[in-house]
Amino acid sequence: MRRLVVASILLSMMLMMSHFALAHTEGHLATLTPPHGGQLRASGPFHLELVAKNGELTLYVTDHGDSPIPTSGGQGKANIQAGKEGKKQSVVLEPVYANIMKAKGDFQITPETTVAVFLAIPGYETQGAHFMPLASNGEGGEHHHHHHDHDAAEEESNKHTH
Repeated sequence: MRRLVVASILLSMMLMMSHFALAHTEGHLATLTPPHGGQLRASGPFHLELVAKNGELTLYVTDHGDSPIPTSGGQGKANIQAGKEGKKQSVVLEPVYANIMKAKGDFQITPETTVAVFLAIPGYETQGAHFMPLASNGEGGEHHHHHHDHDAAEEESNKHTH
């Protein structure tokens, strides 16, 4: 009986460790080249890639194995702020195709622009992520790839901006 208990505990620990090994960290995401040239974030069960252009946001949703997550029936919102004291605007992210959501609005993307994305996809808990689409890390213009808690987003952004 004792061996069974020990074996059960070891099996449980191995399963938990394999779960953690499958989840990509922000450090791991920083080593990846974003497939669409945007900025990557890990958010719950998702990898989110935001491609931000003046007047348009495109969000690609995949799982941690980089398989597309269908966004049909989903909804989202992006809060865009042009710098710390800049204009704030909210736009609606709508599913457009497969794992892609888009939003359009009258906004400009600058290196100081922050975008907070909130995403609700049927079958999943609501998720959020914070992006600085044009932030440079000083290494050839590549992007920062750090996940931000919404409450600590500004503090973290300040720590990682050079």
